[in-house]
Amino acid sequence: MRKDFILLASADHNWGLGKDNKLLKRIPEDMKRFAQLTKGNLIIVGRKTLESFKDKKPLPERVNVVLSRDYDYTCEGALMAHDMDELDKALSSYEGDVYVCGGAAIYELLLPYCNKALITQIDGTFEADTFLTNLDRSPEWHATLVGDWQESQNGTQFRYVDYERIARNTP
Repeated sequence: MRKDFILLASADHNWGLGKDNKLLKRIPEDMKRFAQLTKGNLIIVGRKTLESFKDKKPLPERVNVVLSRDYDYTCEGALMAHDMDELDKALSSYEGDVYVCGGAAIYELLLPYCNKALITQIDGTFEADTFLTNLDRSPEWHATLVGDWQESQNGTQFRYVDYERIARNTP
């Protein structure tokens, strides 16, 4: 399996990701950034994340790979993978950027295959039922860019924090 995935997420100060299969905050500027980064590339999402998209359909102008243990689940316009072997096969001929886009179980499963993480940090803590690993506390990760706090057009304070993996425990 390749080890150059890019994790893309928004999280609050407690690394909360969402609640009830919804983002903690919808930040229009971050949604635009997400589209700019992922268009023309491949995204990996779980079934619940895909079902949170508009009309429960794959995002346009991207290769959408849905990772789900449910062998009966299908999604027109997306590639399906049910385990790591199938995911590896689905990615075997893809040479572009691969973005890991959630949810929490997908982030946890694929974090070892990521060498970058692009986090939109939301200023505050919110009620969340899904969380991301705290990269600030991980010895394998360090922040390479910490952006300035900005105010979204909806009033939410946020900033972009980019991380890179420092070391790999496996060759």
